[in-house]
Amino acid sequence: MIRSFFFIARLALAWFGLFLLMALFASVTPGLQYQDSTPLFLICALVVAYVVTGAFSHVRRVRLIAGHIDRGALHNRQRREIEVPFEAGETFDLLDAAIRELPRVEEIESARDSLQVRAKVRRHNLYGRDREVRDLTGLRGHGRNQIQATVTPGEDSGRIILICEPEAGAWSDWFRVDGGTNLENAEAIVRAITRRIAERRRNERAAVTRTETEKELAVAKLSLLHAQVEPHFLYNTLASAQYLTRNDAAKADEMLGHLIDFLRKSLPRTEDALSTLGEELDRSRAYLEILKLRMGARLELQIDVPDELRSMPFPPMMLQTLVENAIKHGLEPKPGGGTVWILARRNEQRAAITIADDGLGFNAANSGTGIGLRNVRERLQLVYGDDAQLAVVANFPQGVAATLSVPLARQEDTAHG
Repeated sequence: MIRSFFFIARLALAWFGLFLLMALFASVTPGLQYQDSTPLFLICALVVAYVVTGAFSHVRRVRLIAGHIDRGALHNRQRREIEVPFEAGETFDLLDAAIRELPRVEEIESARDSLQVRAKVRRHNLYGRDREVRDLTGLRGHGRNQIQATVTPGEDSGRIILICEPEAGAWSDWFRVDGGTNLENAEAIVRAITRRIAERRRNERAAVTRTETEKELAVAKLSLLHAQVEPHFLYNTLASAQYLTRNDAAKADEMLGHLIDFLRKSLPRTEDALSTLGEELDRSRAYLEILKLRMGARLELQIDVPDELRSMPFPPMMLQTLVENAIKHGLEPKPGGGTVWILARRNEQRAAITIADDGLGFNAANSGTGIGLRNVRERLQLVYGDDAQLAVVANFPQGVAATLSVPLARQEDTAHG
């Protein structure tokens, strides 16, 4: 209450002092000394009453906007410092959008390189029809406020310096109030930036939730791949072993050894554990050795993987899926059989693993459902993001070649999967 009183009294005294100076000037000016001072006194009284009324309205409106009264809130010129947890470019975009959404904003000057925004905001008539605003001096052009905002870059954030003030010199604050319009503009910009930050955070949380859901789905699919061994493959292998026990005990023992090795390496892992390329290669080799015993001379196997790449972290079941595709859709339906190649090469910070065959190649009869390849791509995205690719192309002179390109150094935040 006392602060409001002094604020209003200061404005009244400023106008009273102005009229007092005018009266003193008139008293010493030849030709004006003997003029009747009553009209000047009445004008002074009316002006002071008008100023006090406007100041009272200003105080009441500031209280409504800010919810409290202090020197900073009552002032015509408002300054804000806003810390934004985004880099300077994103912070500037938030600021620019917030200013452009202000009502009655005009003459916006936006400089992205220097991270500055300037704008003018037309005041509206708070208590009557909108019309061109004139102050008591009769001058036009003071019916607008101005905004100047600058973004200061930080390490991983940006700081906004926001200034909202009347379109007039600081001296005018002794004689005029802005009706709380600059406080309103400053609070509106802060609210808009806060809302946009909160919206960004909500979107990020939603994206994380979607990623977690996709991860859980991919883990569930992987667990299903781990837990299930295709009955057709298992039954045929056991039937072949049973036949061989009566005709070739040594081969039967070899086949059962490969089957045990394959089943042992197919046990489920914890959901966030990667395998290694060597372990995945051993599983695929056990699978192919079983098929060699069943298919005989119809299946050849060639593996060329450098020892230094065997310890490379690698998603489980991915190599197995591509090997199974080569057999089921390439070599098994081919009358004469063929060869499966598993090759790995290192190129700087990446490794390329190729599973190729000289089977039937791409055709409508053996194209399959594409579920296996889709699972492989989903798994790559989950583990490596956009830093890994699967390319499936026609092999020469026939067959299909699938190449996985993955980084050698996997980021820690992609370790789950």
